[in-house]
This record gives sequence, C-alpha cells and structure tokens, in this order.
Amino acid sequence: MSHHWGYVSVLTAAVLFGISTTLNKIALADVHPIVVAGAIYFVAGISLTVIRVLPPLHGKILSLLETPTETEPRITMKDYVILGFVILFGSIIAPYLFIYGLDETTAINASLLSNSESLFTALIAFLFLGERGKTKDYTAIFLVLLGAVILTTNAEFQKLSLTKDVFGNLLVLAACFSWSIDNNLSRFLSVKKDIVLITALKCLLGGTALLTTAWLLQVVIYVPMKAVPYLVLTGALSIGVSVLLFLFALREIGAMKTGILFATSSLFGALTAFLVLKENFTLVQLAAAALMLTGVWLMYKRQ
Repeated sequence: MSHHWGYVSVLTAAVLFGISTTLNKIALADVHPIVVAGAIYFVAGISLTVIRVLPPLHGKILSLLETPTETEPRITMKDYVILGFVILFGSIIAPYLFIYGLDETTAINASLLSNSESLFTALIAFLFLGERGKTKDYTAIFLVLLGAVILTTNAEFQKLSLTKDVFGNLLVLAACFSWSIDNNLSRFLSVKKDIVLITALKCLLGGTALLTTAWLLQVVIYVPMKAVPYLVLTGALSIGVSVLLFLFALREIGAMKTGILFATSSLFGALTAFLVLKENFTLVQLAAAALMLTGVWLMYKRQ
C-alpha cells in the first residue's frame, strides 16, 4: 500500500505541475519570466508556511502522508545543509538557467531538452544512490521517455536545430541537470516526518532568492491584478502541493521512478493547453500519450 500511494502522489504532482504551463503562459503575457518564477515559488512557500503554523491543518496533512515507511522525526544541521543545496540547485540556479536558455533557443528545442531532467534524475539515482530496477522497469522508463519526447515535439524533428542556438540549448540542459541534482538530494530529506516544513523552506527561500535576483538585475517587478489569480493558483497548487507530493513519492518509491513518472507532467500540460487554450492535440501526441501511460502501467504493475 505504501508503494501504491507513492505512485498516486507522483502522478498527482505531475497533473498539478502540468497545468502550470497553461496558467504561467497566461501570466507571462503581462509579467517578466523571472518575476513569474519567483512569485509562484514565494506564494508556494507562504501557502505551505500557513499550513505548517496552523496545528489543525498541519496535523491533517501529516496524517494524510502517514505510511508504514519509517521516517525520522528530527531535522538535523546536516539536513539543513542538504536543503541549502536543494534550494541552490532546484529553486535558484535551474529556473534562472532555464529562463535564459529558453530565451536563446527555440520552443521545440527547449521542449525536447526538458525531458533530460527525468533521464538525468534516473542516471544519478542509478549511479550514486544505488537504485536498481528489473527489466520491466527499464522498459517502462524507455516508454515514458520516448512518449515524452514525441509528445513535446509532436514528432516534428525536422524543426529541431540542436546544432544552432547551441548556447541556449546548453543552458536548458544545464538547468535540467541542476533540477536532477535537486531531485536526488531531496531523496535524503523526504525521509523526514515534517516534509511540510522542508517544502515550505525550499519554496519560500527559493522564491525570495529569485525575486531578489530580479531586483538586482533591475527587472521591473510588476504584477497586474488580472495576473494575480494565475500566480496564486500556480504557486499554491502547481508548486506548493506538487513539490510536497513529489517529496512524499521520493520517500515511497525512490528518485529513479519518481523522476521518470514525473515526466508525465508534459502530457497533462498538453491536455490542459488543448482544453483551456484550444491548442492542437494531434494523433501523434495521442499515440505518445498512450506510450507514456503504458510505461506508467508497466512500472506500477511490477509492484
């Protein structure tokens, strides 16, 4: 049952994160990218802090996240050091590199290269955390990643220009590698009982750092009222709750499976864009979605 809730958690996190693409796209029409990134992380941190300081809410969340998996009640100084690196790599360096990489390359290049985060996460977990799978697991990983690549590019590989815009492509890859370090370091923090506090600090400090960076770069920090609902909804759900569930999944099923299954966020993002923004969802993308869901089913079935 513990593993079951790990799968449920990471797929729910993927759904919540996937819808953020559409919400952020609406907000980006009026707000600078780095301000959007900083604002949603800051809102996530505030939301989780409110949950953490209100005993009824905090107790309810902890009871929902209770499983037979052994947890550690105390957060040590070593944990805070790890959290510092998690914030540095996942909440500051990665978003910053990705934003400016996206500005230097094409959207289809960025979409394709974004899938490398899941691959990097799995490789680091395999090489350094000793996580292993069986044949079905690796088949499932291949299907999910293949589906993600086809889905995010719509199989229009002729439009890729990986030998051009090289600097932007490298920035996107570096951002994804930075996020993969965050994912694997977070594995050590996921065993803490109070992961609400861990998640709140990660989001709040990360958002503050991004907004401070925007101020230092003399970016105009302006958010019109019509963009506020999108930023609040994205921050509270697509970042706050999503990161909390992601940490819980790391605890239950490990970094390799969690990182790979989180790639399904691209599927939920595409579906949300189709339903809300009326963007195209082609038969090729539908086939890619079937590949990804088959991979998810194979990975879960082995448990």
